[in-house]
Amino acid sequence: MEENNPQCSSVVDGNFEEVPRETAIQFKPPLYRQRYQFVKNLVDQHEPKKVADLGCGDTSLLRLLKVNPCIELLVGVDINEDKLRWRGDSLAPFMGDFLKPRDLNLTITLYHGSVVERDSRLLGFDLITCIELIEHLDSGDLARFPEVVFGYLSPSMIVISTPNSEFNPLFPSVTLRDSDHKFEWTRMEFQTWALYVANRYDYSVEFTGVGEPPAGAENVGYCTQIGIFQKNGGKATEACVSEQHDQHVYKARQGLTMLPRLVLIFHPQAVLLPHLPKMLRLQVFTTSYPSLQQERFFKLVLVNEVSQQVESLRVSHLSRRKEQDGERGDKPKDIGGSKAPVPCFGPVFTEVEKAKIENSPKPFCVGDKFFVPLQRLLAYPRLNRLCANEEMMRSVIADSIPLSSDGSAVVADLCNYFDEQFEF
Repeated sequence: MEENNPQCSSVVDGNFEEVPRETAIQFKPPLYRQRYQFVKNLVDQHEPKKVADLGCGDTSLLRLLKVNPCIELLVGVDINEDKLRWRGDSLAPFMGDFLKPRDLNLTITLYHGSVVERDSRLLGFDLITCIELIEHLDSGDLARFPEVVFGYLSPSMIVISTPNSEFNPLFPSVTLRDSDHKFEWTRMEFQTWALYVANRYDYSVEFTGVGEPPAGAENVGYCTQIGIFQKNGGKATEACVSEQHDQHVYKARQGLTMLPRLVLIFHPQAVLLPHLPKMLRLQVFTTSYPSLQQERFFKLVLVNEVSQQVESLRVSHLSRRKEQDGERGDKPKDIGGSKAPVPCFGPVFTEVEKAKIENSPKPFCVGDKFFVPLQRLLAYPRLNRLCANEEMMRSVIADSIPLSSDGSAVVADLCNYFDEQFEF
């Protein structure tokens, strides 16, 4: 049964019967969102760099996690190739990701394969999630699951969620919540299995859940039960360089070079196309996000930030000069323009940041040129976060922004065409 629909369907021996809206339990937010938010909160807390979602389905969890700044590698694995085939576009970078690149690199990859197959590309991960997965495994795969995930992959942390069958009587006419579920465990059954696995593979485990029961039924526990497994010692098993660990069983990127050039033009990150021969169906999906660790994007961001700060300082300088002229009784030249804009919004600085800015070399004018020392620019927090020192800033912006003869300051025209529209 899908716990999130206003109108639920119960599953009894494969037969679906409609359940009236008023008798169905409603979760707010929907239960699947509570599960995903639980994982996101865990990621926010532990800040893993490498995360894999086994049984990723429609990639909803991956799409939620990709915005997390700590993650550098995000992998999804699913046995259903059809689900993966057309979900890649939703994981690709949008225009905004190029306009404001991440601090750290991010690569997202989808693999087609079984969660009980060993693939060395998933070694050394910080977190592996298995959300509503194990109940879909038959007895043979369930027996192999701990060997692969806990024994072979052995990540720092594993999160497993599964239905709590003690909650099922609260649903009308429900035995199993989904026709594909092979089993659904009570809390005792899940905890017995989890403690056995944790003990065998040197993990600790704690239990929680999402989906609060209604008032008066608190004794049944959460609708979804969750086990959080942490590797004793806290460190993931590093990928072994020996040949015995170099196992690539998931369908991945190798077949891309075999695809016709026409396909590459229209689908540079294409998932497999259904009309291609089976032997060519090796590409699932992979994409990389722009980040400040990549030279071209770092330069674009730095040049833009420097240009904006210099322009802000230039406009402020002209505004102050206009005010000083007014105090002396000098009437500014009327060129028929509108009132000069005075910036009224901007970053808010702490007292320490203000003091650092005030103590840095001040902008100055020579003739019709406006000079902003690089040391002044580095005093601003956003630029200081991007650049460690003056030499680094100079080397990056030198071929994009005019500098003084000694390279110590950015040079701009004191007045430009747009100033003629105002009373500067």
